[in-house]
Amino acid sequence: MFTRGIRGAITVLANTPEEIEKATVELTNEILAQNSIMTEDIAFAIFTLTKDLNSAFPAKFARLSCGFNQVPMMCYQELNVPNSIRMCLRVLFTINTDKTQKEIKHIYLKGAKALRADLEPDNK
Repeated sequence: MFTRGIRGAITVLANTPEEIEKATVELTNEILAQNSIMTEDIAFAIFTLTKDLNSAFPAKFARLSCGFNQVPMMCYQELNVPNSIRMCLRVLFTINTDKTQKEIKHIYLKGAKALRADLEPDNK
């Protein structure tokens, strides 16, 4: 068994708890589904938000809506780099798995697809 990281990001429509919840649940569920992992496989999760998103903790919604009750999680503010993507929620899941690094699917949704256009099927 190996320890692997899975990255993901999604843009959020508004700085409200409801929109952060929707984005967190959508991104988390997509990562779990695309990688066929269960919460007990997750060693820990780190969520980051850009400076313009501060109305809620994404970890709260992962715990309440995605079954992350036993997953250690932390939330941080992303570096405020000039001209970087705005309204963006990012996540790093560290998992225990037998998958190879090439089998891991990193998930970028909505406007965050621009962060890793190289992962889009047409650009591989």
